[in-house]
Amino acid sequence: MTTTDTPLTKVLGAKTAKALEQHLELYTAGDLIYHFPRRYDERGEHTDLRSLKVDEQVTLLAQVQGINVKPMRQRRGNMLEVTIGDGSGATLTCTFFNQAWRERELRKGVWGLFAGKVTEFRGKRQLNGPAYQLLSADATQDDAAAEIEEFAGALIPVYPAAQAVPTWVIAKCVRTLLDTFEPPPDPMPAEVRVKRNLTGIGTALREIHRPSSEEALYRAKHRLKWDEAFAVQLTLVQRRARAAAAPGTARPRAEAGLLERFDAGLPYELTEGQREVGEEIAADLSRPHPMHRLLQGEVGSGKTLVSVRAMLQVVDAGGQAALLAPTEVLATQHFRGISAQLGALGRAGELDGDPEGTRLTLVTGSLGAAARRAALAEVADGRAGIVVGTHALLYEGVDFKDLGLVVVDEQHRFGVEQRDALRAKAARPPHVLVMTATPIPRTVAMTVYGDLETSILSQLPRGRSPIASHVVPGDNQAYVNRTWQRIKEEVRAGHQAYVVCPRIGEGPEDEESPPKDAEPARRPPLAVTEVLPLLREQYLHGLRIDMLHGKMPPDEKDAVMRRFAAGDLDVLVATTVIEVGVDVPNSTVMLILDADRFGVSQLHQLRGRVGRGSAPGICLLHSEAAEGSAARERLDAVASTTDGFKLSEIDLEQRREGDVLGASQSGKHSHLRLLSLLRDEKLIKEARAEASALIGDDPDLSRYPALAASVAALVDEDRAEYLEKG
Repeated sequence: MTTTDTPLTKVLGAKTAKALEQHLELYTAGDLIYHFPRRYDERGEHTDLRSLKVDEQVTLLAQVQGINVKPMRQRRGNMLEVTIGDGSGATLTCTFFNQAWRERELRKGVWGLFAGKVTEFRGKRQLNGPAYQLLSADATQDDAAAEIEEFAGALIPVYPAAQAVPTWVIAKCVRTLLDTFEPPPDPMPAEVRVKRNLTGIGTALREIHRPSSEEALYRAKHRLKWDEAFAVQLTLVQRRARAAAAPGTARPRAEAGLLERFDAGLPYELTEGQREVGEEIAADLSRPHPMHRLLQGEVGSGKTLVSVRAMLQVVDAGGQAALLAPTEVLATQHFRGISAQLGALGRAGELDGDPEGTRLTLVTGSLGAAARRAALAEVADGRAGIVVGTHALLYEGVDFKDLGLVVVDEQHRFGVEQRDALRAKAARPPHVLVMTATPIPRTVAMTVYGDLETSILSQLPRGRSPIASHVVPGDNQAYVNRTWQRIKEEVRAGHQAYVVCPRIGEGPEDEESPPKDAEPARRPPLAVTEVLPLLREQYLHGLRIDMLHGKMPPDEKDAVMRRFAAGDLDVLVATTVIEVGVDVPNSTVMLILDADRFGVSQLHQLRGRVGRGSAPGICLLHSEAAEGSAARERLDAVASTTDGFKLSEIDLEQRREGDVLGASQSGKHSHLRLLSLLRDEKLIKEARAEASALIGDDPDLSRYPALAASVAALVDEDRAEYLEKG
């Protein structure tokens, strides 16, 4: 019998096993049995050939409609042209050179699977020398039926394949495997299987490869999705339970402390959301176990103020707090903003400081030697109650006296090792507050951040103005001219503007290029260093303009931001370095050039830099993307709503869910293949509920060894670490 651990060399032979190993990274029977079809063709619903694109690698189910053998003009020999169709009216030509013998098997009327790259010659689409597998028209009369039995049913599996290992070769290997395969004992607890009406694992694995009916295929997929969701949720619930039981240091609120005095001095009222989230965090900090909380908040919802109040509570309790920011611009911005909020409370030891207050210290890589020594001394001896910094906080030599709270801003900008390095600087596990202004769909939060308690700030503070967004078609000169005019109008009204470019301009690639989910354009993306002189000399001549990007020296970046914040610049031409944290209330208009080069969430983040004061904000999305294209539809969606959670769903649709689940983070083969974070929300919620109940009753799954082993196989240790650290 063949088990999941059996090497494929023992099942398929050395040559075939080597091909599967080299081209698809399949080594064992378990790897192959979990290599699921990516779709199923149906005899009665054939692939629409009209949807094919040139240069696309395809596998088609089609019928031979015509055959023609003719001599080649430029050289000796002949060419076989086989016309295939799918019943939709569209056809495709398959060409074979000096292979006239194929005419005997590629007979008119025969159905087959054809695989190859779509090319175009003289206006006609074709496949040059495609691989193919013919299907038996009548299994009872065809002696070759056994060879192609896999394709004789109504549902034909099409596998993720490679050029050297086409889908029908994989199907044949799976059929060979299934003849001797002994499924493992079902790891799903019987009570869960019965309650959720799940089919057995053995039946599910057989039916997903060789479905007897559409209903059987649905039940097989449903069961295997449950396995994936249940494994992830069990991992996260276990980790949350362990974190809740881990020893930590309670940091309760103090009466008449810094937090109370800070609140009393605020010039505005907290929003209801800020008060509620603040109470949740305060309760977490008061417990003798480390807090692990995710704070989601729309751009401008006041997350930083919530974090400052949490940090003051920890300082009141005798500890220190560290705020980790992804860039020097953002760290400096946070430092200035928190300094202004704390006032004398953050300048203890200075002439104008409050002797009962604390010290706020900035630690970045660009600090001079003397300033760095002074800052590190304040951190080490505990005088600095609140420390704001970049990756420099992680370096050796940065030592805290009593680190009680780590606040991570824009957590997705840090690697898991970096976040873990800061936590390791505490004597006991510190409380952790992770903040993001990128709204996260509920299922992603439940699946990727499921070991964190989640708080959401959706209410904007009073006085914040709405932001209107419009798409500016780059091929309409009248619209483009009106864009520059609109910026001038805002400046004449006493306001300021951002012009955002996808690239710095110092080379073909740079550190601040947008994510690769944006669609490619025909020309290079616009760059800051190229756009700046054009604005100064032509489009915005006469205005005070400067640039900001990540490759500038830190002191230059700081000087530019100070001038812009002080109102000494009218227009700032920048890259995505301004994406998060930059807060200049007088900025009312943003023009994003080549907006189709950016992802949905990034566009939403960028436009949050305007409308932060009392005047309405305007975001103009410039793009040459054609109307009706996917890129233009993405921009229209951003322009149509400021609901970040709605946009996050659109963003998720355009990303590979394997990346969200961490498969690309570990670089390993992932067994999380079927679960969709968009379509399977109900299933994920059910799996979460069952996982919570099971772990509550049996934290280590000691009564379910098969389930524990299954979880370990589906969520390996590297991926479990990724899920844990978020």
